[in-house]
Amino acid sequence: MKKPEDLKKRIKEILKILTKEIPDSTIALKFSSPLELLIATILSAQCTDVKVNQVTVSLFKKYRSAKDYAEARLEKLEEDVRPTGFYRNKAKSIQKCCQELLKRFEGKIPNTLEELITLPGVGRKTANVILGNAFHLPGIVVDTHVQRVSQRIGLTQNNDPTKIEFDLMEIVPKEEWTHLSNLLIWHGRRTCQAKKPLCETCPIQKWCDYGSKTKQ
Repeated sequence: MKKPEDLKKRIKEILKILTKEIPDSTIALKFSSPLELLIATILSAQCTDVKVNQVTVSLFKKYRSAKDYAEARLEKLEEDVRPTGFYRNKAKSIQKCCQELLKRFEGKIPNTLEELITLPGVGRKTANVILGNAFHLPGIVVDTHVQRVSQRIGLTQNNDPTKIEFDLMEIVPKEEWTHLSNLLIWHGRRTCQAKKPLCETCPIQKWCDYGSKTKQ
């Protein structure tokens, strides 16, 4: 197990290199409000961001408030989100979430993790996506890319997303939490892919346990 000070040095170098390599490392989901990002993030489960962005073009024009989602006919909302897959569950989650927003938060998205995770369909990952990208408050998003990349580069030995989140919080400066999340997501998509990672061209191979092994 590496010492925290060694991991902090490693993450500092990784942040520097990936920031230069991926200057456009902002969230891929398109939104113009915290509510829109909440809906888009729920829809992104088991679906590509590209597809979600295609669907939300018309969805966000039709549903402009939590009240619109809360009072919609469920069958109609299901049809509107159908292209993202698992549309029945997603429509139900969106509607229940927006009903709770109306009931407890006057239809507005709360800006704390503790409040966000009390909403139906909102876990720590979704909450941190919203905090970091809609409210510009520090949050570490542990999706499949962040989990895979952080394990490969030796930042965590855990498999549980919450434990990984806390491992990263220990070694990453708080002001970099959202930035690191977006960098690792993009690096996971472009280079450190699940089945065939491009280790030969990886800019952080020097700092990667997985890449070092493949080089041997």
